[in-house]
Amino acid sequence: MLSKGKFDKENLGCLYVIIGIAGRIGAGKETLTKFLRDLGFEYFVTSDMISQELVKREIPVTRENQQNLGDELRNKHGPGALMKMLLDKTQSGKNYIFDSLRNAKEAEFLKNNVKDFVLIAVDAPRETRFQRILKRGKPSDPKTWEEFVKVDERDNFDHANPMGQQTGKLIEIADYKIVNANDLETSLKEIQKIWELIKKN
Repeated sequence: MLSKGKFDKENLGCLYVIIGIAGRIGAGKETLTKFLRDLGFEYFVTSDMISQELVKREIPVTRENQQNLGDELRNKHGPGALMKMLLDKTQSGKNYIFDSLRNAKEAEFLKNNVKDFVLIAVDAPRETRFQRILKRGKPSDPKTWEEFVKVDERDNFDHANPMGQQTGKLIEIADYKIVNANDLETSLKEIQKIWELIKKN
């Protein structure tokens, strides 16, 4: 059985496992987390939270604006700001997915505040990811190869901003990594194996 975590907030108690997901745009994070969601994991998406705030500010919900606001919140309130907002939504005795982390210090914040935190990274070749985002057609997604490369490179590592996007670094430090190329069935088996390893630890 999973041990209880150490993050306590007023009138909450303790948490069980939190799985953080990191991955490049179009890597298929949401598809692969379906296995965990089917097990009963509560599913929180940072981009949903950011998009809601953009709407409140009457700012168009685009990938670039999502990146800008995420950077702004980390710079203003600290590198763990978004993760703290998600933790404030949690309840005792449940398992959670946080999709997705964007800065390496977000992973550090969770490791320091949640005993049973695991970081899983999902990646795929760039061309494969571009074709996926064209197919899924999210309004916030880039629509051309040039736009895609621009947001993808910033997402990988923003050298100009230490509180900015660092997906590449998160992939490097992840506890587990999945390359979700073309064979979804194989990738789903990988995340199932990862869950079995997490339970044993």
